[in-house]
Amino acid sequence: MGLMAKGEGIYEQLKQSDVMTKIIVINAAVFLLIGIVSAIMQWPSRTLYQYFALPDGLISFLGQPWSLVTYSFLHSGFLHLLFNMLWLQFFGRFVLNLFPERRFVSLYLLGAVSGGVLYLLAFNTFPAFVQTDGQLVGASASIMAVMAFAAVYSPYASVRLLVFNFKLWQVAAFMVCWDLFRLPSMQNAGGLIAHLGGAGFGYVYARNLQQGKDIGRWFDVLIDRILNGFQKDTKQGGFTKVYRTPKAKTNKPSQTKSSVMPDNQARINVILDKISLSGYDSLSKEEKDFLFRSGNDL
Repeated sequence: MGLMAKGEGIYEQLKQSDVMTKIIVINAAVFLLIGIVSAIMQWPSRTLYQYFALPDGLISFLGQPWSLVTYSFLHSGFLHLLFNMLWLQFFGRFVLNLFPERRFVSLYLLGAVSGGVLYLLAFNTFPAFVQTDGQLVGASASIMAVMAFAAVYSPYASVRLLVFNFKLWQVAAFMVCWDLFRLPSMQNAGGLIAHLGGAGFGYVYARNLQQGKDIGRWFDVLIDRILNGFQKDTKQGGFTKVYRTPKAKTNKPSQTKSSVMPDNQARINVILDKISLSGYDSLSKEEKDFLFRSGNDL
């Protein structure tokens, strides 16, 4: 009974945790499951990985298209998993402080897709990669997407690494430049290319959101239909919008409960400008509460 009660307690804590924690748990669970199955069946882990890792050949990829997403939940070793999840937790909190959890899910999954697509294009286009034979695993492309997105929205947020303080944009810029610097050595070139694909997507996604364009909207709808058995959702879908948007060109004022009134939107824009200049921690408690309420009221 004691073990059962503890198990139920852990399950309830997981249910109440944020989506970033759940993604971290999924990554850890997948790593553990593959390790257990490999040990019991006496199979090398590569035997299981090959069905979910992203292959570099187009023909192989067409046989397992799901690998464009599933590779981001696989890791080649414990340290690979550990450091990726630490970075995900580090950058992810900046996104979750400003946006609903579904935005984070889109960043993670579409970042993986973008990194995977660039990986496939590179390995089937450039002579340096055409003769290679490998596969891609790891959440790094997704993490780079989250990092770039956060750096666009909170560039001057202060972060502490070891004993030094940096701005978030400086950390993001260093990581991108470090990948570019290592690329000519051709050591883990496929992974580095995927990193750049993820970072590029996160940057473009954030810039478009700042202009009121949600380029991830189609993915939102797709996920909704999958979760609802492809049934048409009668409620308004999409993310809670707390980012800057242009004024709507309409003569009819919105009467829906989910609409943000002009005064509220103007105040949201002011708060986001403050976050962009000084970081989320510079907000007062009242400003944080207002931003939170605005997200829940939509």
